[in-house]
Amino acid sequence: MPMARRRQIYEGKAKILYEGPEPGTLIQYFKDDATAFNAQKKGTISGKGVLNNRISEHVFTLLGNIGIPTHFIRRLNMREQLIRQVEIIPIEVVIRNVAAGSLTKRLGIEEGTQLPRTIIEYYYKDDALGDPLIADEHIACFGWASQEEMHDIADMAIRVNDFLSGLFAGIGIRLVDFKLEFGRLWENEYARVILADEISPDGCRLWDMVSNEKLDKDRFRQDLGGEVEAYQEVARRLGLLPEGPDNAVLDLETHRKKRGK
Repeated sequence: MPMARRRQIYEGKAKILYEGPEPGTLIQYFKDDATAFNAQKKGTISGKGVLNNRISEHVFTLLGNIGIPTHFIRRLNMREQLIRQVEIIPIEVVIRNVAAGSLTKRLGIEEGTQLPRTIIEYYYKDDALGDPLIADEHIACFGWASQEEMHDIADMAIRVNDFLSGLFAGIGIRLVDFKLEFGRLWENEYARVILADEISPDGCRLWDMVSNEKLDKDRFRQDLGGEVEAYQEVARRLGLLPEGPDNAVLDLETHRKKRGK
């Protein structure tokens, strides 16, 4: 458990945010809690927080390297990372390459259909309303984000999709769809939009390219079982877990060596 003396800023479905060590920073703690269907289904995936922390750290670091601004500063320990404090834009950005999930239900398209072009969808972040699908018109009308911010968001979403599609294809995984969240980083009077939240199998649909096996939270949503193994498999293919039968997530010795401590 995280230390009790820290001030908790916010608790979400999968993460807790604590006050950071210096102004403008927060500590993001990854829980093992799993939810689906806007928290109507609840459970625990043992060790998920540790894996998602590692996977998200890896992906955000790579995105930072190609010039995508993110809230990630550094990983602190197995379950926590230091992040920049942002004002979250209340829009979930969903990028779809292959038909799955709500798209198949809404439009009657068969799951697994390759989309002729990538679709970007926006959902209003509100659990009580079930995160409804919204259009650009709603965003402009209710002032959730400016036109300029939406332009930046769409631009970054496409770049992240291009990069991640290639990254995952290289390890035999099809990036079906995924969710991004963005926030405003205030610098004096000026705010710029940066990538926030996390990127992990919690918010992505990842299918094995050969078997079409699901390596993501759909295993929990659909009661397929083997959630931990699926998340571990993604981490292993990304080179974040030592190859071997134990798949020891907590191999601190090699981690220290890598960081040259």
